[in-house]
Amino acid sequence: MSDHGVAPVPAPIPALVAAPGSPPVPAPAPAPVPAHQPPYYAVVFTSLRTEGDNGYGETADRMGELVKEIPGFLGEDSARVPGGLGITVAYFRDLAGIEAWRAHAEHRAAKEYGREHWYERYSLHIAKVEYSRGFERGAEAEAGTEAGTEAGAVTGARVEAAAETGARVEAVAEKAVAETGAQG
Repeated sequence: MSDHGVAPVPAPIPALVAAPGSPPVPAPAPAPVPAHQPPYYAVVFTSLRTEGDNGYGETADRMGELVKEIPGFLGEDSARVPGGLGITVAYFRDLAGIEAWRAHAEHRAAKEYGREHWYERYSLHIAKVEYSRGFERGAEAEAGTEAGTEAGAVTGARVEAAAETGARVEAVAEKAVAETGAQG
């Protein structure tokens, strides 16, 4: 999800269950969440993990399944770099979906356990997405929310603001990775 100088370490891709005696079927490669029609919301969770798994992987998988049941959930992207810094961005259609996920009993229990066992520190940011665009090599046309909408709906100022915000996020991420490397 990031081009910040330190490549994310991809999680092992589990094999899909195959018929007994057959070779395992590899899972599809991860892909970014596609662009959605704005407005919608991004919940950015940035964390620094403690040493060891301590049940984190299993719980993260469970939370990944549960959040899909929340009305308005659009998808999530996640990456972790060596040293424990991780960023997960979950996308929701509206604030009601975010609140439903925040209040979900099993998610609340996982958050409490995480503060006690998995995280040295974390931060949470919620942002309204006003522009969204996607690209896929080999696709006929670039998929963007401006395609098929009113011409000129996305102004140059919005594009410049998005680029400026992206540059700031990249700078913060690079600093965090550098600080994490210095601590490790």
